[in-house]
Amino acid sequence: MLALTFVFSCVLAGCGGDNTADKKAEKVITYNLGASPETMDPAMSTGLSEATIQNAMFEGLYRYDADKELQPAIAEKVDISEDGLNYVFTIKKDVKWSNGDPLTAHDFEYSWKRLLDKKTGAEYAYQAFYIKNGEEFNAGKVSADEVRVKATDDYTLEVELVAPTPYFLDLTAFANLFPLHKESVEADANWAAKPDTCIGNGPYKMTAFQAQEKVEFVKNENYWDAKNVKLDKLIMTFVEDENTELSMYESNQIDIAESVPVKDTKKLLSEGKAVSFPEPGCYYYIFNCKKKPFDDARVRKAFTYAIDRQAIIDNITQAGQKPALAYTPFGFPNVTVDKDFRSVGGDYFKDNDVEKAKQLLADAGYPDGKGLPEIEIYYNTMEAHQKIAEAIGQMWKDNLGANVKLRNAEWGVYLNDRDHGNFQVARAGWAADYNDAMTYMDMHLTDGGNNDSFWGNAEYDKLINEAKASNDENLRIENMHKAEKILMDEMPVAPIYFYVNVNMYKPWVKGVYTPPFGSYQEFKWADVDLSQKK
Repeated sequence: MLALTFVFSCVLAGCGGDNTADKKAEKVITYNLGASPETMDPAMSTGLSEATIQNAMFEGLYRYDADKELQPAIAEKVDISEDGLNYVFTIKKDVKWSNGDPLTAHDFEYSWKRLLDKKTGAEYAYQAFYIKNGEEFNAGKVSADEVRVKATDDYTLEVELVAPTPYFLDLTAFANLFPLHKESVEADANWAAKPDTCIGNGPYKMTAFQAQEKVEFVKNENYWDAKNVKLDKLIMTFVEDENTELSMYESNQIDIAESVPVKDTKKLLSEGKAVSFPEPGCYYYIFNCKKKPFDDARVRKAFTYAIDRQAIIDNITQAGQKPALAYTPFGFPNVTVDKDFRSVGGDYFKDNDVEKAKQLLADAGYPDGKGLPEIEIYYNTMEAHQKIAEAIGQMWKDNLGANVKLRNAEWGVYLNDRDHGNFQVARAGWAADYNDAMTYMDMHLTDGGNNDSFWGNAEYDKLINEAKASNDENLRIENMHKAEKILMDEMPVAPIYFYVNVNMYKPWVKGVYTPPFGSYQEFKWADVDLSQKK
């Protein structure tokens, strides 16, 4: 999941903070998204920036409301069988696509099967493996007709699951399970990048898209709940440089800034110009387990232990992050909601454990770093990532005798390289897709769509698959704890810190929030207090 370098001026003149007479009555929010989206196709996206766009344009069966509670959206209601395996969704009548076409249960069946289709190539196909025969269809073992999601009429969607899944309704609010406009998708392979063909069903519709610059939306008059959408226009800009973003915010070119320059974070927070709140996300490094020297778990653990996380937090990020001494962050329920999965699981290693790191490296045949190949840290272009990479590179040099170089690339190139293994060590971040620890666990399954470390472990796979197939909550949670121990014993990823969100909002911005598990920005209930925008 991510972070956000294209610097430009002039382009944004008149967007956010527009005070001209003819615009005074118009409610507009300009938000800097950061990186230009890799794709706006809900089936194909994996990033937070894409999720924010898609939640503006599309809507699933369920959605988080203004109180951050999961509520029916396109679904009017759902009937769930006692064994938790069968769901019957009743679709609201007279729901329309942004072009006025009727939206039906058949659109959900089409889009979910498209997500599962191997030909689509969706990294997130596994989010529909909960559906009976979904994984088998993805593997080419059964036909699409055998996948147990079926529109029995225009307003009824029947779904049979492989096993009871406590968070299945949460998944229906996730971008990968949004419905798609079949005619548009099948008519043009580039449908999602064009305002005329990117037909959505959400609160806003796209009116303009300029790659590397911005995307613009207006209120979707055909949205079923249009009466509760208060913005006339929503603009998302693509500026990855945090210093430029801050300058734009201060000059009222944007109304919301999400990437605060690291050098200014502490000052902006102390002055009350920025706000910080916990986010159940993890910032980490990925080791390519197919490339030396990181094909050896002892080396991976040595490089993980030789990081001083608290020093990074104190001297670089400066926003109260917590050192990540495990992979799954705080914020998810254990067996019962009164206990936290991370608190119960505890830490798996010590921060800045240099002596143990040196011993592990020596055991792997690289005493004091002798014989180590040059180590490259790869990150997507952003000042914070650069500073963290510089700090960690120096730690690895001082503590392990490693020769470290850095490489950066813009978001799309970086993601493609990660997917194809064109790296040794790469920075990454993961934010929750739904409110359950499984959102951190199943991504590391062998050959999983988002498993960019190319690591695999049969026992790990067994534990996670058993957890997904069980309706015993004690067994499900216990298996995830056991699996995380394996993950931390073999260390295909090096956790660094648990996120906090540091944002700046203009005083006239109202009703913008993130869901309870962090992740994307939600704009459905956004509003502008025009009395303050002068």
